[in-house]
Amino acid sequence: MIRILILTPELRKELKAPLGLLVTGSFEETSRKIAELVNKKKPQRLIAVGDRVSRNLIKSKIPLDVAIIDLKVMRRPIFPIRFKTENTFRASNPAGTLSEEAWVAVEKAVNSPGRSKVIIEGEEDLLTLVAVLSAPNGSMVVYGQPKQGIVVLDVNEETKRRIRGIIERMEKSGMRDPKNNINKEDLSFQSIKRQ
Repeated sequence: MIRILILTPELRKELKAPLGLLVTGSFEETSRKIAELVNKKKPQRLIAVGDRVSRNLIKSKIPLDVAIIDLKVMRRPIFPIRFKTENTFRASNPAGTLSEEAWVAVEKAVNSPGRSKVIIEGEEDLLTLVAVLSAPNGSMVVYGQPKQGIVVLDVNEETKRRIRGIIERMEKSGMRDPKNNINKEDLSFQSIKRQ
């Protein structure tokens, strides 16, 4: 059974605004600011969502724990990001959704020891929400804000509460499972994990 949450038009507008601190500037400036934040806060886990932000952190030698990527920047294919990891997870996540498969892959990556990479077939953008809910308090999640900069989210109970509120407002649905020929009307999304 495939379960899925779908972004509503209202939430799409809401999520155009940064969810946390927006760091702006050139590649060098944003990298320096992110490095300063990481050195100051010493996050339990540093999680990057998006290919460009992941690549920039790696290139700047900022100690990344988890990279969630889809091998695209602005929906255009790119060369794969190369960096050593102990764990690699793969999942499918259609654009504008949170699939159960991708949710589980992100949870496993965030909670696995060592460095992890999650390669998404589809789109990774909304997996920022899952990364926040999956990460231990004291972690940091960063993602790219198109044409603006990098957004930094400090993971704490308040941030998790806000993210749960967003996820609870997503449309609950399912997709046809070709293996079992299940229609989306037959599916219901389980309650959102409360961590």
